[in-house]
Amino acid sequence: MSKKKAFVLRVAPEMMEAVEKWASDEFRSTNGQLEWIINKALKESGRKK
Repeated sequence: MSKKKAFVLRVAPEMMEAVEKWASDEFRSTNGQLEWIINKALKESGRKK
């Protein structure tokens, strides 16, 4: 099992609000939503299987 790494992320307040709303709409935590977005982008770019 892989261990998750914590890091600081700076985003504009409006962007964070949009992510929080999106996460709420999909019944995810904000962190879970960010992980999902990053994972999807990595797959779509061919950088992750």
